[in-house]
Amino acid sequence: MAMAEEVVLLSFWPSPFGMRVRIALEEKGIKYINMEENLSDKSPLLLKMNPVHKKIPVLIHNSKPICESLVTVQYIDEIWNDKSPFLPSDPYQRAQAKFWADFVDKKIADSGTRIWKTKGEAQEAAKKEFIDCLKLLEGELGDKLYFGGETMGFVDLALVPFYSWFYTYETLANFNIESECPKIVAWANRCMEKESVSNSLPDQHKLYDMVLKIKKMLGIE
Repeated sequence: MAMAEEVVLLSFWPSPFGMRVRIALEEKGIKYINMEENLSDKSPLLLKMNPVHKKIPVLIHNSKPICESLVTVQYIDEIWNDKSPFLPSDPYQRAQAKFWADFVDKKIADSGTRIWKTKGEAQEAAKKEFIDCLKLLEGELGDKLYFGGETMGFVDLALVPFYSWFYTYETLANFNIESECPKIVAWANRCMEKESVSNSLPDQHKLYDMVLKIKKMLGIE
């Protein structure tokens, strides 16, 4: 008989990277302990488990830490492989999924952050880049239900957390994502019908309120 698995997630509720790992755990039906971190006063456990980057999320599986959200989602997929996989078995399709998930990390995460952290021309540039990137993702989605095809896969898990930030981006930069990228919003709403997603994404207004507090603290009102 296998010993009881101990799964702990160190996270911070507004983090899209933490949300990814939560969705992955929920999709696989894994029981876990969620530990909220205070990023301005990091716990000794976080510093011990991620001494390199000192960042969340960190998945601790039977006392062993796994860091970086996309690496963690792959790990979850490989360890708990009795449920439908996040990554396709075909090597080319796997490579494509990893490419687009990396694109989300490099482009969506970056331009999204710049939307709320800047103003004026810098914000306009970030907004344009964000929309252009979402349009590229719409092209990749095509007529599929999910990026993973019939089921939610690796790219879906990488991208959908940012949907919780859409209201913040739109309100602060005065634009409408649905009018620019209707396919992405329709896809996000499909994902939100899944409990694994709706349970893992915070309320958009609660997130916006928190961002306003951070902006005030950083003096970027």
